[in-house]
Amino acid sequence: MEEVIEDIADDEGREVAYELSYPPSVNHYWRHVGNRTLISRAGREYRQRVADELAHQCVGTAGGSISLFISVRPPDRRRRDLDNILKALLDALQHGGAYQDDSQIDSLQVVRSKPVPGGKVMVLVSERES
Repeated sequence: MEEVIEDIADDEGREVAYELSYPPSVNHYWRHVGNRTLISRAGREYRQRVADELAHQCVGTAGGSISLFISVRPPDRRRRDLDNILKALLDALQHGGAYQDDSQIDSLQVVRSKPVPGGKVMVLVSERES
């Protein structure tokens, strides 16, 4: 991942890399209760776990325009849609303080890497020059 980050990250702003837990898919992130749609228990637990992981990694909140490079390491070799984990991950990064609002994201790149037991995601947050 480090080699990929060095190749991708060529903006001159501040860059921070995080290693985080594997998120639930969008299929498990939302729950419908009556006519309301809520974040599921698994989704709330994931947001809190990421907030704790970011706090442990001394997260600083990025300001202004940002780029995200995300390397997804699934927990196994089953077929998965990469876009199904983005909502939970991006919401958790915002909730944990990596950035103020996901409207700051001007560039987003997601790649699938080799599976690891339990899964994980590596995220590089780069503040972009205005």
